[in-house]
Amino acid sequence: MTSLIDVIFLLLLFFMLSSTFSKFSEVELTAAGSSQGASSDRPPLFLRLSTDVVSLNGRAVEMPALAEALTPEADVDAPRVLIVALGQEVSSQRLTDLLVALRGVQGITPTVLGGGA
Repeated sequence: MTSLIDVIFLLLLFFMLSSTFSKFSEVELTAAGSSQGASSDRPPLFLRLSTDVVSLNGRAVEMPALAEALTPEADVDAPRVLIVALGQEVSSQRLTDLLVALRGVQGITPTVLGGGA
């Protein structure tokens, strides 16, 4: 009986030490559909994402400062479209980091274009 308790304790210790307790975040994605008839006359914003540079309307922007750069352009009443073009070697983690940064900006609806050929 004593050895059975020791084995159970060792198994419990092994599984507790080998498991990961990390929190995964979620990024909501919506499929592109037909135009919803945006009521805004303002042109869409253009963001180019590459492996090392993020450029908003042709100006280089650091990823942490992206939300601050988009806030003056945002419109909560009629959300502005943000077209995101991916570079050739952009990883899925980099795209996820961008979408997480954009999640905090109200009044912007991002549309992700496919990567280059």
